[in-house]
Amino acid sequence: MATRTEPVIDRRHTIELSITGMTCASCANRIERKLNKLDGVAATVNYATEKASVSYRDGVTPEQLVEVVATAGYGATLPAESAEPVQERDDLRDRLLISVALAVPVIAMAMVPALQFPNWQWLSLTLAAPVVVYGGSPFHRAAWTNLRHGAATMDTLISLGTLAALGWSLWALFFGTAGVTGMTHPFTFTIERTDGSGNIYLEAAAGVTAFILAGRYFEARAKRRAGSALRALLELGAKDVAVLTDGREQRVPVERLAVGDLFVVRPGEKIATDGVVEEGMSAVDVSLLTGEPVPLEVGPGDQVTGGTVNTSGRLVVRATRVGADTQLAQMAALVAAAQAGKARVQRLADRISGVFVPVVIALAVGTLGYWLGSGAGPAAAFTAAVAVLIIACPCALGLATPTALLVGTGRGAQLGILIKGPEVLESTRAVDTVVLDKTGTVTEGRMTLADVIPATGEDRDQVLRLAAAVEHASEHPIARAIAVGDPPPVTEFAGIEGQGVRGVVDGRTVLVGRPELVAGELPPELAAALRDAESLGRTAVVVGWDGAARGIITVADAVKATSPEAVRRLRTLGLTPVLLTGDNETAARAVAAAVGISADQVIAGVLPSGKVDVVKRLQAEGRTVAMVGDGVNDAAALAQADLGLAMGTGTDAAIQAADLTLVRGDLRTAADAIRLARRTLRVIKGNLFWAFAYNVAALPLAALGLLNPMIAGAAMALSSAFVVANSLRLRAFR
Repeated sequence: MATRTEPVIDRRHTIELSITGMTCASCANRIERKLNKLDGVAATVNYATEKASVSYRDGVTPEQLVEVVATAGYGATLPAESAEPVQERDDLRDRLLISVALAVPVIAMAMVPALQFPNWQWLSLTLAAPVVVYGGSPFHRAAWTNLRHGAATMDTLISLGTLAALGWSLWALFFGTAGVTGMTHPFTFTIERTDGSGNIYLEAAAGVTAFILAGRYFEARAKRRAGSALRALLELGAKDVAVLTDGREQRVPVERLAVGDLFVVRPGEKIATDGVVEEGMSAVDVSLLTGEPVPLEVGPGDQVTGGTVNTSGRLVVRATRVGADTQLAQMAALVAAAQAGKARVQRLADRISGVFVPVVIALAVGTLGYWLGSGAGPAAAFTAAVAVLIIACPCALGLATPTALLVGTGRGAQLGILIKGPEVLESTRAVDTVVLDKTGTVTEGRMTLADVIPATGEDRDQVLRLAAAVEHASEHPIARAIAVGDPPPVTEFAGIEGQGVRGVVDGRTVLVGRPELVAGELPPELAAALRDAESLGRTAVVVGWDGAARGIITVADAVKATSPEAVRRLRTLGLTPVLLTGDNETAARAVAAAVGISADQVIAGVLPSGKVDVVKRLQAEGRTVAMVGDGVNDAAALAQADLGLAMGTGTDAAIQAADLTLVRGDLRTAADAIRLARRTLRVIKGNLFWAFAYNVAALPLAALGLLNPMIAGAAMALSSAFVVANSLRLRAFR
């Protein structure tokens, strides 16, 4: 009898771990390699978001994953345990403030001979030691972790340099001649060999620590917003719901809602979860999710989405999806997936340090060995070796990115542009395609009065006046567009479900709504006007009284006056604009023609979840994509794009998911934002080049034992001053 073998099912699970302790992209790479060595595990670690996305088979537990990360020298927490590292951020801020307060007088005394009073060097030691030991402890811990795993990063160089500077200063103060009363640092630029017994490097040790801490603090401020897009999305949902049981309503937390439950949604309330309308008719404002301003008319049998707003009638809805299955929750998952899958951006400084750090350490060791072997004595040998580490210690490098970023972002804020962090800048360099969400980005995002077409023999102003009077009593978004001016009073107002409104104005019964609401056929001129309005993507309503149609009023989501110029500016930057919308093809092409986007660059009829797919498809074609949007439905696409730009007039979810926020809601600012980001990146690159150039030029002098301490200090100060001055040029950006 044959034995039947059951197929082995490869069950895979996914989990997202929060990682702590990473200081550069090489840390993320190390954790990723460790996790991927586990059998059945596929992991990607994102340094920017400090998350590890891990897929694993049965047999591997989340606790094992956390343990593997710990063996690599870092921390990991499971999703249920993850919390925003408020304490860690506060600790970094406290270290920075204390270090700056102590380091400033140390640097001033070392660089200004007039401040060098008798025994000033001992005050410098008193102030500098806490900066190096307490302020620099994150760098020392990271360097030790790297050392245990046979790696070296910028933390290694910072730790070695500052500790060597402090250590040699202690030797010179206690065992050399630097501790004698009346010792000064003469401000000379001579190149001569010295035994180093009279030299202290406390200003280098304290200054470097303070500068690098400042860079890390501003980096942490930018990175900690990575998860806020998800929170903004999830907070859009309703908090409680009126469940209908045996004809009675009972308000319960939305978490207790189950599939199949009936719940009531009154005018102005959010729909608690995805469902099907059982009773009632209303207009539902779906702009929160779709970004489109035209409300959706719903009745029995129609699907409704959680998070949208009921604007008029009472609805009874049967829940069909709850919790993680709802469209809102799935959109949050899309944002999370897009953020986790975004390519990691390695900092320019880390790239260079991958080669620079080992070379400098090897050069320092070689220098020490050479001078010991040549018989110059331990003091001269150690002085030369320490000089190599100190001149290579990245003082200007610590300023290169933060100062340019601070000046660039400060200038951006003045122009209505908010840049999230250094990672954003590299993305702007290669962007060649910009996807523009139509509603609220290219257009105003709300319905406005477009035209009034009276029937033959009717007065245009009278048609609008009577229609505005009736619509003034309605809460419908289309009604708000028509209810302009100071209309006369209306009596006997009534809403006709799915058709329009009716009311008595100046003794006439006025009807405003669908063509079938008004008795009889439309006159030829109104029928033609209706077709023309539809061809332009506008929404048209018929106005009638005394049993006849008297005119047509059209409303539309008007194109912003600045949008055509914005599109021209984007083209000037070498970008191809693409119009993306959930609206119909006709309306989309009309808007595209108005702003100067070609018809073949229009993508219409896209569902909210489909916007991410559009961005992915463009990326698969080899394009580097920037996305500009403002709706919740844009959040995932903004996160997926190589560069996300959110209009500040939009939703919190879109703003948090984007890399750049345009505060004014003016599309022209998008072009300015890309120009500013590219300019800031060029400044950072220039800063990094000069920061290393000063060090590289002085390294041979240090290795030869010819580096006077004042030249080392002056070179570091000059490189720092150059970096700051170069960054300040961004203040002139127009």
